[in-house]
Amino acid sequence: MARGEPVTVEPVVGEPAAVADLGAEHALLVADVHAGIEVGLRYERGVELDSRADARRERLCRLIAETDADRLVVLGDLAHRIGAPDGDEREELETLIRAVTDRVPMTLVEGNHDAGVAETFADDLDVIGAGGGVLGDSVAVCHGHTWPDPALLDADVVCMGHEHPQVRLEDAVGGSRVERAWLRGVLDPAAFVEDGGNEGDGPDPSELVVFPAFNERSGGTWVNVEGQSFLAPFLPAALPSGDAYLLDGTRLGDYRRV
Repeated sequence: MARGEPVTVEPVVGEPAAVADLGAEHALLVADVHAGIEVGLRYERGVELDSRADARRERLCRLIAETDADRLVVLGDLAHRIGAPDGDEREELETLIRAVTDRVPMTLVEGNHDAGVAETFADDLDVIGAGGGVLGDSVAVCHGHTWPDPALLDADVVCMGHEHPQVRLEDAVGGSRVERAWLRGVLDPAAFVEDGGNEGDGPDPSELVVFPAFNERSGGTWVNVEGQSFLAPFLPAALPSGDAYLLDGTRLGDYRRV
């Protein structure tokens, strides 16, 4: 696929979400919803938290309306617990998917936490496998937990989740805070695919956009702290230089030197 006009993937200011023009559709993209996270934390760690299921669902539906989206695309980890959803988690997923699909079609890119979700909700979702795929003409999507399909390199922009990028910010008196962040930069094609053998067929390299987690309770990778390990098998090598941005749009500069 030859590259055409540049494709824009624009974050929604103040939100862990972006909009993309897919040609025939205007899509809202989010990553790492982790529905049922409170159930998972209770089961895995004995941590009791009030559920924010209603707030997550209402936020997604509000963003669909505010962006006038024709489709919602989840870049993996719609669910939290690894395994077929059941109990309270399944109930949250059913309610969320119904609320979204009553408004627009929904696409799920399979993530490492989505085992059984595609099968359970096969009649309700369009599903893209773990290797990713291309939406419209030039927007590639994947979750990021495994090596992607080399065909994604033919797209103008590659959008991924999984990493939950965050930055640790310090003030002059030693205080600190952690904020979710976007990472954007030129993709190194040789580092993006497992064998390094396909560099795409366009004259220019793709842009890589690493999405912040939609779920603020899901933790993440502190990308500007030495010693932090990235989760994706191709990061940080596939993003040798790139900028970090806060959700409000503040550009922090090179993500490794923030």
